[in-house]
Amino acid sequence: MPVLLKGASVPAIRLESGRLLSTMDTKQAKDFLVEQAAEQAAIEGVPLADLEKRMMYFTESDPASCPDPVALNDEFEAQFETPEYEAKMFKLFEHARRRLRKDDPERSRSWDEAVSELMKGDHYILILLGLSGSPVALERPKHDFLKLVLTAVLVVAGFVLASFVAEKFNIDSRYVLWLFVALLVVAWTGFSRHARLLLSGYLARRKQR
Repeated sequence: MPVLLKGASVPAIRLESGRLLSTMDTKQAKDFLVEQAAEQAAIEGVPLADLEKRMMYFTESDPASCPDPVALNDEFEAQFETPEYEAKMFKLFEHARRRLRKDDPERSRSWDEAVSELMKGDHYILILLGLSGSPVALERPKHDFLKLVLTAVLVVAGFVLASFVAEKFNIDSRYVLWLFVALLVVAWTGFSRHARLLLSGYLARRKQR
């Protein structure tokens, strides 16, 4: 059974630029994230059973972090409801991520490194983090609706502007629209945490080839 070692340090190499270069494997990445979830649960006074911690290691493709996934899944399903567990863990992870981002930049970078490592494979914890699948009853930040509205307005305004520029300067509208789409993708990648992690995971997979 996977054992969470509280207080275990995350192996890393610090470059001259100050950036942390992760040397985590999947087990170490899960150790780090599970530790953060447990710490957040203690802060909020949320009960977190040992089996709930072990379930965060669940995967069918990595014996190093989950040696017996069938037995673990059977034990878990006999005691817990999956939808409630996924919603609970998503909230804890999201609160922990925000706390580290605000109070501990170094551990926040380690968080991103851990997630990037796990995104190379198929791990249940990615669902709990809200990065794969759709956990039930996710806690969506209050400002998300405004972000969606603003994004829609910007998209519409961008298409209108692109059409105006194309007509004004007699440019093929297709080139203007493609430029707008490219800028939109760049902006999304730059400001979206999920997009940055997806890009990081994709680049990591390419380096392995």
